[in-house]
Amino acid sequence: MLSDVTQTSERSAPAPTRKPRNGARPRIRIHRAWFVAAVTFVTIIGAAAFASLPGLLIEPLHGEFHWSRGTIGFAVSVNLALYGLTAPFAAALMDRFGIRRVVAVALSVIALGSLLTVWMTEPWQLVLCWGVLVGLGSGSMALAFAATVTNRWFAARRGLVTGILTAAGASGQLVFLPLLAWLVEHHGWRPAAVTVALAALAVVPFVWLLLRDHPADVRMAPYGGAYVEKPAPVTGAARRAVTVLFKAARTGPFWLLAGTFAICGASTNGLVKTHFVPAAHDHGMPVTAAAGLLAVIGVFDVVGTIASGWFTDRFEARRLLAVYYALRGISLLFLPMLLAPAVHPPMLFFIVFYGLDWVATVPPTIALCREHYGEDSAIVFGWVLASHQVGAAAVAFAGGLARDLFGSYDVVWCAAGALCAAAALMALVIRRPRVGAVAAAGA
Repeated sequence: MLSDVTQTSERSAPAPTRKPRNGARPRIRIHRAWFVAAVTFVTIIGAAAFASLPGLLIEPLHGEFHWSRGTIGFAVSVNLALYGLTAPFAAALMDRFGIRRVVAVALSVIALGSLLTVWMTEPWQLVLCWGVLVGLGSGSMALAFAATVTNRWFAARRGLVTGILTAAGASGQLVFLPLLAWLVEHHGWRPAAVTVALAALAVVPFVWLLLRDHPADVRMAPYGGAYVEKPAPVTGAARRAVTVLFKAARTGPFWLLAGTFAICGASTNGLVKTHFVPAAHDHGMPVTAAAGLLAVIGVFDVVGTIASGWFTDRFEARRLLAVYYALRGISLLFLPMLLAPAVHPPMLFFIVFYGLDWVATVPPTIALCREHYGEDSAIVFGWVLASHQVGAAAVAFAGGLARDLFGSYDVVWCAAGALCAAAALMALVIRRPRVGAVAAAGA
């Protein structure tokens, strides 16, 4: 049990080393923060099932209910928009009520929304269940959750931990996407929706029993830092989230980070995660094969995101962002020429290349928020993440409309590539924070 783990001293200085008895080796002490990070990783993996399903729903729902792809894309866009808009308020709620309570409730809401879709018959019910309920629940499980855990439990290795926790979403996609694709193809979309609900509920006990809100709860210092008392609960969570937004909105870096992250969402969740499977199916590729390619993207996303966290600890974050967006844009411009009925080597090269870049942008973006906005960085990142999801929502809807109007996704792939080029230029414009600016931002 976690409570059996030898805890470090409350002081930042290491305790004196004792001479082992009878020549035995001294016990290796693992800081509690790594166990909290592990529980967070498992939680995000379990909650990632809901993120794997939207792209698999478009064709089955279109075939059963004869809803247009634009209508289905609208429900997905509501989900993505609320996912982002909820994030900054969720970060503030975690300061008020604690991480465990917020995340446990969020997982329960996700399960409820996914389960209710089994009985839907009208488009508005899809919007309500999958768009609103799952969107609100997933927003509270957004990357602001990972940012809050990292900020509280780690004073060192923050870039690496951010990369690992961000990669958890891709790992969940890897675990669930092939299974959900198989369920959709052989048993229909309803068993897949039930599987998502059960996966979300299964994680709730891990969160409630094993996660801790703050190092002071177990009388410890954060990893690599000095002991600090747990701050009192912050009242007025919604007011604080809005106040932080107004403060950040008066600074240039916020708009540049929000703009680049909006393009990030448009070129990942909004486009590839939502429309890659139906686009590949348009070219004759089986749904299971296309879903398998997305799962492979998840494999290399884990590698790329953890590596990005390692790079973020060592290199300038804004330059990393510029490189990531430029490479992503180039890969998307080539994608329309690679789609075919069968998987071939050039497509595999795209999958590997694009997968390494999928969410590699997250660690440097969080680092830049931390540099510029100090103690408010988790909430600021929540608002930046909101822009990510607004961009994703816009393209999820626009991609469906483009397919209905033009019979092809080609124009959307090319537009996304051009947007990524613009994001690379925007990242280079972000300036370093002035001396004392971080302290003022967190005050």
